[in-house]
Amino acid sequence: MSTYILISLFAFTMSAICGFFMIPQILSFCRKKHLYDTPNARKVHKNAIPRLGGVSFLPSMLIASIVALLVWSYTSKGNKIAISPWSVFFGLGITVIYLTGLIDDIFGVRARAKLLMQIIAACLLPISYLYINNLYGFLGVYELPMWGGMLLTIGVLVFVMNAINLIDGIDGLSASLVLIALCGLFFLFLRENLGIYCILIAGLMGVLIPFLYYNLFGRVERGQKIFMGDSGSLTLGYILGVLMVKFCMYNPHVMPYQKDSIILSVTLLIVPVFDVFRVIIVRLLHHKPLFRPDKNHIHHKLIRAGLTQRQTLLSILSLALLYIVINIVLFNHLLITWIISIDIICYILFNYMLDMRIKQKGLSPFQSE
Repeated sequence: MSTYILISLFAFTMSAICGFFMIPQILSFCRKKHLYDTPNARKVHKNAIPRLGGVSFLPSMLIASIVALLVWSYTSKGNKIAISPWSVFFGLGITVIYLTGLIDDIFGVRARAKLLMQIIAACLLPISYLYINNLYGFLGVYELPMWGGMLLTIGVLVFVMNAINLIDGIDGLSASLVLIALCGLFFLFLRENLGIYCILIAGLMGVLIPFLYYNLFGRVERGQKIFMGDSGSLTLGYILGVLMVKFCMYNPHVMPYQKDSIILSVTLLIVPVFDVFRVIIVRLLHHKPLFRPDKNHIHHKLIRAGLTQRQTLLSILSLALLYIVINIVLFNHLLITWIISIDIICYILFNYMLDMRIKQKGLSPFQSE
């Protein structure tokens, strides 16, 4: 296990170095090509900001992970790293998602076309026979039939990608939530002695550090601030979704039965997942198109309630961490169905109190634009 930690630390450091090298080059490229995220009525920022920060994510992760894996193989007395069929399909899927996000950031892609590409990339995972095959007692369901598990896996991947994409509305929010989830996944895969996944996760975590530095602390007037764009948020969502499916799939040849698989996976991304569910329900209740952007995400509501962007960021991150602590404690005392039910009730109450606060300020909790 100590070897895994050392190699993962190496991957983390190398990825961070790659990010600190690549992001200034991306900023320069965006300035030359005038590739900016321009402000509008729906967006929080007031200045035109370069939006290709996510371009650095995949290359940095791959460079760091490949070098770290080669070092690991060399220092492990010749142990070879086998490439499984699902790894090939994962590579194809992440390439599709990365290019889709990149094209959308530069030229723009219609929402339905982007959704189609997400579905295609998501289908590649169950084709390689990697899918959620057990719900570990959620709603009384344990083992799933193959067709049910494959459909669920596709839905989960598409949903997670959109959850990470849609919550990327203020500085540092999406990247910070992903960083929290990756820290949790790193611990879970380390617990199972699955070193390769720890290295991949560390490689992705590393590049988020320089991105957060430029995203949160970059000076606009000096041209140092950058957004991740869809190339970043969709890539992060896809990788997170794949890692969670990998951890949730019961395969005795990989790791023993873990009854906490589903609850831990859901908990690590509970805030963006619940936020998307709530926004979909609100749009349906107000007869608004599902694909039309609005200002009803949790960060929009907290800002309307009177918080600054930084206060909103800290509030949402605190909520995410609180859910993790509470669910870990509850898991020792309650069934998974009851835990998730309590999570939903708490989220509803939180939003209800937030709506009351917004109404007290004379504003509407729902904004269509």
